[in-house]
Amino acid sequence: MATASYFYKGLQVWPLVYPRRPTKTGQAHNYDEGFDAAVRIDELQKDGSSARSRVLVLPADRAFANGGDARRASVAFARRMIDDCAPGQTVWDGA
Repeated sequence: MATASYFYKGLQVWPLVYPRRPTKTGQAHNYDEGFDAAVRIDELQKDGSSARSRVLVLPADRAFANGGDARRASVAFARRMIDDCAPGQTVWDGA
């Protein structure tokens, strides 16, 4: 399955969605406990390669019910992180 990326304010945003409980060797995926999410934000160089990148895990008290909800939350979280940067700062400046 190909993961879609999005461009927002010149940065490439990759939603990262994964099952809350890791898959055990020799067993099928376990989606019953829901999904967790993270987001990767890339700054691209002129040649299209990544200049720098950061992965941020979404703070969540409980799992997302499905992959679509987790993916949408990842994109919204990335937009908030980018928009909330103080003037002259980037998502790479914060911890």
